[in-house]
Order: sequence, then structure tokens, then C-alpha cells
Amino acid sequence: MSNLVSPDRAGTHRLFYDHPARSWLEALPLGNGRIGAMAFGGVGSDRIGLNDETCWSGGPETARLLSKPVGAIGADAVQAVRAALAAGDIRRAHELAGGFHSGYSQAYLPLGDLLLDLAVDGSTPVADDVAEYRRELDLDLARALTEYEVSGVAVRQEVFVSAPDGVLVVRMTVSKPGALGLAARLDSQLRSRPQVDGDGIGLLLQAPADVAPPHRDVPEPIRYSEGTDRGMAAAIALRARTDGVVHADETGLSVTGATELTLILSTATGYDGPSTVPTRTAEECWATADDLVAAALAREYGELTADHTEDHQKLLRRASLELSGLPDAATLPTDLRLAQHGDDPALAALVFNYGRYLMIASSRPGGLPTTLQGIWNDILRPPWSSNYTVNINTEMNYWPAETTALPECHQPLLDYLEHLAEAGRQTAEERYGCAGWTAHHNADAWCWTLPVEGDPRWSNWPMAGAWLVRHLWEHYAFTGDLDFLGRVWPVLRGAAEFCLDWLVEMPDGSLGTSPSTSPENDYLAGDGEPASVTISSTMDLSLIADLFDRCAQTAGLLGVIDPVVDRFVLARKRIPEPSIGGRGQLQEWAADLPEEDPHHRHMSHLIGLHPADAITPDSTPALAAAAARTLDLRGDQATGWSLAWKINLRARLRDAAAAQRLVRAFLAPADDTSTDYVGSGAGVYPNLFCAHPPFQIDGNFGATAGIAEMLLQSHTSEIEVLPALPIDWPAGRVTGLRARGGVSVDLAWSTDGVDVTLTADRDQERVIRSGDQRITVRLSAGTAHRLSLS
Repeated sequence: MSNLVSPDRAGTHRLFYDHPARSWLEALPLGNGRIGAMAFGGVGSDRIGLNDETCWSGGPETARLLSKPVGAIGADAVQAVRAALAAGDIRRAHELAGGFHSGYSQAYLPLGDLLLDLAVDGSTPVADDVAEYRRELDLDLARALTEYEVSGVAVRQEVFVSAPDGVLVVRMTVSKPGALGLAARLDSQLRSRPQVDGDGIGLLLQAPADVAPPHRDVPEPIRYSEGTDRGMAAAIALRARTDGVVHADETGLSVTGATELTLILSTATGYDGPSTVPTRTAEECWATADDLVAAALAREYGELTADHTEDHQKLLRRASLELSGLPDAATLPTDLRLAQHGDDPALAALVFNYGRYLMIASSRPGGLPTTLQGIWNDILRPPWSSNYTVNINTEMNYWPAETTALPECHQPLLDYLEHLAEAGRQTAEERYGCAGWTAHHNADAWCWTLPVEGDPRWSNWPMAGAWLVRHLWEHYAFTGDLDFLGRVWPVLRGAAEFCLDWLVEMPDGSLGTSPSTSPENDYLAGDGEPASVTISSTMDLSLIADLFDRCAQTAGLLGVIDPVVDRFVLARKRIPEPSIGGRGQLQEWAADLPEEDPHHRHMSHLIGLHPADAITPDSTPALAAAAARTLDLRGDQATGWSLAWKINLRARLRDAAAAQRLVRAFLAPADDTSTDYVGSGAGVYPNLFCAHPPFQIDGNFGATAGIAEMLLQSHTSEIEVLPALPIDWPAGRVTGLRARGGVSVDLAWSTDGVDVTLTADRDQERVIRSGDQRITVRLSAGTAHRLSLS
């Protein structure tokens, strides 16, 4: 594009709008990892949606009550399914596979809302009275700002969620002394009771004992209980500091005659880990939240802001992408920019930086992993329970953690896997008679690992453990932290033990899996009807082969002497490579079966290309070509998160044109946002949340990871710069990308060439690749090494 202008940081680090949010999908997300907030920026009446990452339905007892299997389970039941498959009776195998199912996982819940009614000079502003309205989210400051004028009075509202202080902060000022009045109240879809303490208010909450997914038709989809399966308690606390007059009662908190005011809010729940029954009362939760509020209220606003900004920027400023953009595109409100300039390279940079911002806001050490919607949800029965969908979506949430220099934000998932493995041991033994541990396609805050009741094409997939533990290896690969690798070795080993027991000998002497599915996809059986249960899906074998390789590497690094590792190595040699089908595609199943949906959104059989590394254009050119053919046959049109996965896959194939085409498709405005979570097409919503549809945040994280893969790759022994750079991105700069082996990489490119700066965590020698050019460099720990490439 010859008409591109120089990179504009405001255009790549800020979302802004000229009107208040009309729905959740226009509101602006804030968070500190634990508290999530959605700022609407309303005039007169405003809403800030509230979440707490630990507010889930159910508990350990609910999970136990839902765990009763539908039919026969155990080793004999597995053998019955295998016998049906060996006899070619697909329908009988499908029926028997359903016997392993049990219930469903629990839901991530909306905590409540902070509702604000504003008065200026005693009157409530309305939209027609407002001038100079602006609403923005500054990614660098992690702050939502709303500004406007009403009757000559300037109104300013700032909102942020502080990780150091554990609170939500709302700061409001007006330009006319004493002209500000405010009524603040708390509301919730959960069962609630008001709390008043002096000039502070709160909401005492009770979560349901059970919330069924919206696709389940059950007599009592939202169930409260006073029994042993009672859901957790929670609370919200709110106080104000102002130069006006404060009054608090059960209806809320009011302020009159103010020029400035600061609202401080915090939350707490009874959650105490996945296997512990929550026992804290709502009053105890409120006391915990109110202590945080009181401590923050005792500090000056400038101190709160400074600490919040420093904490956030320490993470956000590690990496940043700036691309030359279209003239004046960055001056347009973000929703109009999407509609008119979806092919603007600077918009792709904004999405990259936004993904990192969302990860910092939603995933911090000591917390739970991000859900299907990060930490932002306003629906009591959210789509797919807003849980952990671990056949792709949770994994995708964390793809950019290491590559974009946010390893701390990876920690919640890495810690969670130790709990999931503990729960999954019982599932492996009771359901299948296998050693080790397993998990299926759904999980939750209570570490649900069972196959949920439903269709085998998603339920009968016990490979989540094999996929999730790759995150443990990747964290080591980027950081070199051997102590961490030693700590998580039992989790890796346990996942591989299950796979070792799950494998069966095939007639040709190879090892395969039976039964097997390829997540959420069907093939057409011999009778012309859809089927899902078969043997040896490509995804199964790719995951198991990769896991056995990682375990062998880990054992070598740790000096582990363990007979089971030798069994992993021997079994790995008997796992066949993926097959190439009659259309030149990588086969999804052991046989060359036709897909029921040729354009299916899941790309499960390409996992060896990404996020694994068994398929590369250099080491396995035939398989790489087959992967490319598969992508061609599937086509570009897909759900938002699927588009994001395809960006990563095309980048690994060094197909810059296709990767850029997919980035543009990802940036298309979702067709319909007239009501929350309704959309007839993929892309992004006005607030840049990914549209499945409905909203799923994995697409945001996957797109950020994909753009990182377009700019830097290190899954082979080389560090490859700009492997899939589109011609439409002729100039740009990226800082802070991470390569495996512990190397930070800054890149600046133009038509004149590429400047590369590498800074290693430890002394090492690496090969730097750009196209066909390879340079060997010796890196000294902590010293920047610069080179220029043509």
C-alpha cells in the first residue's frame, strides 16, 4: 500500500467511540486478573458490569452428584466399544460410547452491576444535551475514560481496576464547583441482600448450587440449595471519598454538592480451591472485600493511579507492535474504523496489542485460568457455561503468553493443570481402567474432568490432558526454568501414562486409539449418515506422539531414570505419521473418510503444524503441503476463533498472503449486535471482542498469537524473523517478542531491510534466519546484539 502513513501509537493502543455503549459488546473491558469490569460510559445513567474470576455455580459436592455415568464404564466397557469398532459396527460403538457420559460442568457467573445515576446542577443529563462526547480505552494506562459537556459543565469519569490494591476505582469530576450529584447502587442476578455499614454499602450474594448449560433442557436450569451442595457465597463492597456530602442506606449510596468523588469497590467469594467446599459466609466475604476498599480509600487517588499504571505497564510495555496505517484511519471512532478500514495494517497492530492487554487484565498469578469469555460475562446461563472448553479454546487463550512476553499471565493455567491432573486420575481409573490422568472437552473451577452427557463427537475425547500439558513444556522452552519443569514432571508423566494405556495394537503392528473422535467433527459413514466414533484420529496420534517426545526430553533434562519413560520411547516409534488423502489433504482420521461438513471450523488434524512442531515446510515438506491443501479445502470462512487458528497455521507455512487474508477476515465487523451475544457472522464486535458468534475471547488471544507467528518463529532450532510478513505491511516495528531458548527479539523493517536486536537470558549460539539468509550469532546474557538483514 503506497498510501500508508508512519506508525501512530495512538492508533495501535487506543479504542475510542463518540457514543455510550448500547450493549455489553460495545462496553470496554477492564480487569486485574480477579475483578472484571465492563465500562459502558453512559450519560446520566451508567453501568459498570462486574465479575469475579472465582464466582462459579456449584461446588465439589455438585460435581459429585452430577458424576453418575449414563451406562457401563470401566475397562470392560472400553473393550466393548473397541470390539464394535473392530467388527465395523459404527452405530453400536456410538451407542456404547455414550455410556461413559455424566452430567455437565458448572458455569462462570456474572457477579453484579454498579449502577450510577448522575446529576449536574441538579438535573440528569440526557444524550441530546451532551456535547463533545468521547469514550475511550487506553491500553497503555489500562483505563476507561468518558468525557463530555452538559450545559457548559465538563464531566470526566475515569475507571480502572488495580491489581496492587485489589479494587475497582471510579473517579468523577466536574468543572463547576459543587455541581456533581450521584446515586450509586449495586445489583445482581444472583440472590442478594443489601449491606450498609456507616457510609459504605455492599451486596451479600449467594451463587446457585447448579447452573445447566443453555443447550441443556432440564426442569430446573438454575438451582439454589440449602443442602450440602449449596453454592458459594460472595459479596461486593463500595465506599466513596468526595468533597461533597455522602449518605448510605439500603437503597444505595448518594453524593450531593460534589466537585470530585472517588468510588472504590471490591469483591470476594467463598471459593477456596477446586476440591474444597466453600464455607465462607456472605458477611465474611463482604468483610474481606471491605477491608480492601478501606485500605485503598485511605490512599490518595494519585497514589492508586500511579501504582496501577506502574504495575500494568511493567507487563504491557514488554512487547508492542506498530504498523504503518491508512491516512486518518486512527482518527475515526473504533466502530467506524472497523466498518470502513478493516484492511488498515494499524488496525491489525491494535488487535495484537489489545490481545496482550486482555491477557494482563484477565490472567494473573495466583488466579484461575481465563474462561471462554476471559473474566467478562453478564449472562446467568452463559453460552457453553463460559467454562474451560479444553479441546481448543482454553489452549488458544494462552498461545500468546510466552511468545509475547507474558509468562506470569500463563501461570494460572500452569498451576490449574496440577489440580486438573489430580482430579483426572480418578476419571482415568474409574471410566477406563487406565493409569495416569485424563480430561475431556469441558472443565471448570471445580476441575471437572468427566465426559459430559451429549454427543460423542465432543464428549468422547479424552485427550485434553495430552494437549494441555504442552503448555508446561512451552513454558520451560521459553524460560529454561528447570525447577519448574521438575515440579510439573509428574503432571506430564501422568498424562503420558494415560495415553500409554489408551493405545491399542493395530492389525499392522502399529499403535492407535480406539475409540477415537476428532473434536466436534463428523465423517460420513458407509451408510451415508454422519458418524463420529472411529479409530486413530490424526489429532489423537499427533498429541500422543508429541507428548511422548516431550516426556523423553524432560526426563533427559532432569536426569530422571524411570522405566515408564523407556516405554514412552518404544511406543512412540510405533505411532504412524499422519496420512495424505486422495485429495492431497492431511487425513483427519485413519481412513480417508469424507467430512460431513467440508468447511468445519475445527482444524484438529493440523495440530502437528501448530501449536506442535512435528510438521514444518523444511523437515516434512510433503506433510506441510498436505496441511496447506487441507486449509485450502476448508476455506477461510469460519467462526472468529477458527479464523485465529488458521492465521497461526498459515503463518507456520510461511504463507504471508493467506495469513493476511485471514487477519482481514478476523477484523470484519460482526453482522449484528442489536442484542448481546447475537451475531450472524464471525469477526469482531464494536469493542473488538471476538465473535464466534457469540462472544468468545479465545479468538482475540489466538489472533495476537497468530500475528506474533507472522513476525517471529522459533519452534525449530532457528530463530526466523518475518517468516510470513504480508506485502501490505511494508514498514513497522515490534518489540519484545520472545523466542524459545530465552531470547527477546525486537524488529524494525522497511523497504530498506530489517534491523534485528536480540537479547538473551543466558549465553548461547543461535542461527537467525530471514528468508534464505542464515546468520549464526553468539549471544551473551543480558547484552543486546544487533544485526541488519537485507
